[in-house]
Amino acid sequence: MSTVSIIAAIAEHNAIGKNQQLLCHLPNDLKRFKELTSGHAIVMGRKTFKSLPKGALPNRKNIILTSIPDAGFVDCFACESMEDALDICEKEDEVFMIGGAMVYKQALERADKMYLTYIHHTFDGADTFFPEINYADWKEVEREDHPADDKHPYPYSFVTFERVR
Repeated sequence: MSTVSIIAAIAEHNAIGKNQQLLCHLPNDLKRFKELTSGHAIVMGRKTFKSLPKGALPNRKNIILTSIPDAGFVDCFACESMEDALDICEKEDEVFMIGGAMVYKQALERADKMYLTYIHHTFDGADTFFPEINYADWKEVEREDHPADDKHPYPYSFVTFERVR
């Protein structure tokens, strides 16, 4: 059975997006995302896939959850359910749920790990939000706090959680 992991960048008030885009550009978060997900399967919703600037992410098995699986997604697998997506990934050691909000909501109950980037800022106009997390179900196992700098306009923290079983 694969480890099901959630990876997300979450600002204050659980905000994760605005106008089908990330809330801000944090190069170290993107680097961490690439390092963690490369060589693994990633599961995303159709809108998240459409927001990717170059389509399917390289060096990963891209899986799209969609109600229209025959819509012609290039270099991807398309599935109508989370169960189908996880079935495709049964031989993977780790499967990453990369968004958006509906995928996170479906994945939160079955996830084993969460790799979260907390952006310590409130974004006006955010229109997409991460579901509420019951932190009693999770144990923080790693944290790195980073101040704002010339490439990162907001302070942020990388936090890894494992589900308490």
